[in-house]
Amino acid sequence: MIRLAGYLTRVSTFGGKVALMFAALALLSQVPAVSPLLGGSAAFAANGDMVRKIEVEGNQRIERETVLTYMTISEGMVYEGARVDESLKRLFATGLFADIAMRFDDGTLIVTVVENPIINRVAYEGTSAIKEEDLNNEVQLKPRTIYTRAKVQADVTRIIELYRRGGRFAATVEPKVIRLPQNRIDLVFEINEGPKTKIASISFLGNTAFSDGKLREIISTGESAWWKFLSSSDSYDPDRLTYDRELLRRFYLSHGYADFRVVSGVADLNRDNSAFNITFTVEEGPIYNFGKITLKSNLKNLKQGELEEKIVTVEGETYNAQLIDKTTDALTYAAGTQGYAFAQVRPRAKRDREKHVVDISYVIAEGPRVYVDRINITGNVRTLDRVIRRQMKLVEGDAFNKVLLDKSEKDIRALQYFSKVEVTQSPGTAEDRTNINVAVQEQSTGSLSLSFGFSSVDSAILGVSLNERNFLGRGLQLGTSVSVSARQQLIQFQYTDPFFLDRDLVGGVDLFVTETDYQDEASFDSRTQGFGFRFGFPLSDNSRFLARYQLRREEITNVAATASAAVKAAEGQETRSIIGYDYYLDFRNDPVDPTGGWDFLLSQDYAGIGGTVNYLSQELLVHGYYGIAEDWILTQSFDMGYIFGIGEDIRLNDRFFKGGSDFRGFESGGIGPRDLLTGDAVGAEAYLFGTTEMTFPNGIPDALGIRTSVFFDYGLIGKAEDQPAGTNIKDDFAPRLSTGISVNWKSPFGPVRLDFAKVLTSEDYDKEESFRFSAGTSF
Repeated sequence: MIRLAGYLTRVSTFGGKVALMFAALALLSQVPAVSPLLGGSAAFAANGDMVRKIEVEGNQRIERETVLTYMTISEGMVYEGARVDESLKRLFATGLFADIAMRFDDGTLIVTVVENPIINRVAYEGTSAIKEEDLNNEVQLKPRTIYTRAKVQADVTRIIELYRRGGRFAATVEPKVIRLPQNRIDLVFEINEGPKTKIASISFLGNTAFSDGKLREIISTGESAWWKFLSSSDSYDPDRLTYDRELLRRFYLSHGYADFRVVSGVADLNRDNSAFNITFTVEEGPIYNFGKITLKSNLKNLKQGELEEKIVTVEGETYNAQLIDKTTDALTYAAGTQGYAFAQVRPRAKRDREKHVVDISYVIAEGPRVYVDRINITGNVRTLDRVIRRQMKLVEGDAFNKVLLDKSEKDIRALQYFSKVEVTQSPGTAEDRTNINVAVQEQSTGSLSLSFGFSSVDSAILGVSLNERNFLGRGLQLGTSVSVSARQQLIQFQYTDPFFLDRDLVGGVDLFVTETDYQDEASFDSRTQGFGFRFGFPLSDNSRFLARYQLRREEITNVAATASAAVKAAEGQETRSIIGYDYYLDFRNDPVDPTGGWDFLLSQDYAGIGGTVNYLSQELLVHGYYGIAEDWILTQSFDMGYIFGIGEDIRLNDRFFKGGSDFRGFESGGIGPRDLLTGDAVGAEAYLFGTTEMTFPNGIPDALGIRTSVFFDYGLIGKAEDQPAGTNIKDDFAPRLSTGISVNWKSPFGPVRLDFAKVLTSEDYDKEESFRFSAGTSF
């Protein structure tokens, strides 16, 4: 006969056989069985006995009352096996205990617990590829939290997944526990990172229109190569693989393949787990052309003719999904400017699979009235929220407008604080509410730039500048230039607040001291020191106005005895008080990498409000961008300037000294009027330059960030009037022409530019330069 009191039954983990054994024993004793529970124990007792007292044993940190609050049985209640089972479950569910045992002895329910230890410290060993801060953000166990095996295994899985996202599929993690007094532990994750799992090959099946090599250029994942040691595109990432499928779809849809689809994208790990072989299976289908293009509107008072001018899809041309998107955006924008903020443009495609044409009908209708619920900004680790929000054309509570949303995204990109900007929508708190989600990825906004150039006479140019476009994450711009070269000693400080007084105003201060050696160009040294103020504001969405004032003192010294009489006449000190302005228009389609549109800058300066010099100067700069074909971009630029004295001659320091980066193929100050007796440049009072530059594909993988272009620089420069006697100024105002190749590399260390130039037309007194190099680094 089994004793009903004082008989302890240990709960086992052996499964159903033990449970059946307990049930059989219970039947024999005619006592209900207590269900076995994993990791705990309970006592047999007769249902109906009174629980007069509950004792808790083994607890160290956790109070007795805390244990009792989780139990469903309490003192004074009738003993029931079901209540004991439920109490065990609840206590285990707290995660506070490693083991629990209950026994009933003569009216006393004794609860014996083994507490889970407290984590004193979480450490990592063997980490180098991932920062400890990132690991801490990933794991859930923290110091002063309760240790459980389940939580440790979950964190091991998280760490392995983090390494896999970084391309390390061979990474292993082994948790170790170091026991400390007072039931505390140190938790150590021993990590073997292993090598990065590379991409051995990327192949395509089913492609006939485009080669494997061309399609590899389209996707973001790249095959591993020795020169990609600074790139992460050659490591396997499942999310990137999904993105590559979308890139392939966009590419084919923009080239007429309306039926294109990616059947599969499979990554197979090789036998030694060192690299993946990726295979994309595609179905291209036939090429389609645009069929009939129609425009339908359910809105009154819309000007149909103006809207039809916005349609860029043309009947008979090759189908291009990007042109449909552009037309949709243009029509939405046009409807918005005509007062229909809620207008929706829906392109409806009707595909004729026999004739291989797609008819497009753009339907404009009044969309549902939707308002902005919340604007969520993520990813800005450094930049303050308000810096991004002030670029938004929408605020919470505004009527949602896609045109303003697109303009907001463009303005955020124009800050050039972020390498990636994504603006998406999600449902709000009600059907007529939408959330705007702005996801950004920070990039380097500071730059430490070095420039070095070689001339045809082996002269060298060295420059150093330090700039920060987003100081303290507040959008403030600081710039400091320091040069200690043999030619120039420069200290310059610039401070700009692009949102002065928290308004769309620009305020800035400039301080500068410059000593420049012009002995090679014009046989004199120049010293300039002064300060200035700037204040600007927008005139429209595409134009800005900047007013400025500058007070500076300039001195021409160390004039050589053999210098030109024009240089000797300029020796001495002058004070210039200058007020001026800049008027800027920007109609580029992208502020960072434009492929279409144009911009325009007009600058004028008037010297004469105080000071000792009086003149009026104006300069004009225009750029035009034309996308000829994919990766073929034509840039046309014009740069011109003119200065004239007001009641006096133009001083030497106020003239234009051009060349170098202004006109490739010539040294700085290498073109323009020159005294043939001494070889000194005396500067020009007018110039007119033009540049035609074609950027073209170079066959180098896009991942390297290398762009090449062929250029033609041409123009006129001259007009050096009212020179003193004893000079032999040569001033032909004759055309100059140079051509060459420019190579731009967005290197991991910063921008690098190489210019190889050949002068085609010049004057005998010009000074040429065949190669120029500039490089910089970013932080």
